[in-house]
Amino acid sequence: MDITKRAKLMDKFMTGVFYVVAGFFLLLLVAFAGYVIGKGFKGFTPSLLSFSEEGIGNQLFNTLYLVVLALLISVPLGIAAGIYMAEYAKPGRFTKFLRICIETLSSLPSIVVGLFGYLVFIVLVGARWNLMSGALAVSILNLPLIATTTEDALRSLPKGYKQGSFGLGATHWETISKVMIPACLPRIVTGIILAAGRVFGEAAALLYTAGMSTDINWSRVWKLNSPVSPLNPFRPGETLSLHIWASRTEALAPNAEQIANFSAAVLLILVFSFSIGARILSRRIDKKMTGSK
Repeated sequence: MDITKRAKLMDKFMTGVFYVVAGFFLLLLVAFAGYVIGKGFKGFTPSLLSFSEEGIGNQLFNTLYLVVLALLISVPLGIAAGIYMAEYAKPGRFTKFLRICIETLSSLPSIVVGLFGYLVFIVLVGARWNLMSGALAVSILNLPLIATTTEDALRSLPKGYKQGSFGLGATHWETISKVMIPACLPRIVTGIILAAGRVFGEAAALLYTAGMSTDINWSRVWKLNSPVSPLNPFRPGETLSLHIWASRTEALAPNAEQIANFSAAVLLILVFSFSIGARILSRRIDKKMTGSK
């Protein structure tokens, strides 16, 4: 057998191996999702979606609200940090030190960030547990991910993008904002999806910052200064992940296990829905920017 045939056989063999590995992970994901969702909706009753103590409506709203708050903080800062590292940072000690800080920050355990958030955003400020403190703590975990994703996306673009823009008379910032960022938007959205997924499932950092209680009065939605207003970011708010933990460990309700299973199913559906929706949105934006159909 000559070298060409042997190389083709090896290529086919390795391609098959990679397909098997990919199929295994796909089946694992489907089995896991099917088990969690099936167990969660077993014995489902409409009362589980209510905004009372018997349902998870308030916890579901707290989770979505916290994700919005955290992304509003971490996405602009993370993208700005990625742009600086990719386009403005000059090689030197400061840049190396900054990279070490980002790498260290990305490897911090969430419980440590939660304790830091409790000391800084709760104790030093003299506040009580609130959603904004939880959003700030989770943003600390998300910043390295978004910054690194943005930097890698910008660096991976062909040099022709920048050179062509400069050749047309655009400034550096115009090139970044109107050419480079739109071109690598799908990869940046991937980082945002990963960051949002971490917010959805975070528990340890929120345990010390967002709190374990929820007191919402839906008749005071627009009274932001009210401690029971749903839109007040400075009120305590228990998320679905914390609710699952509390239902499994501390709850005294007779249907605590059912509530925990249903909360886990809803949380999984939320993550899937957000990921798929963000992908569809990024593709539409990419098609609009590139003019493709």
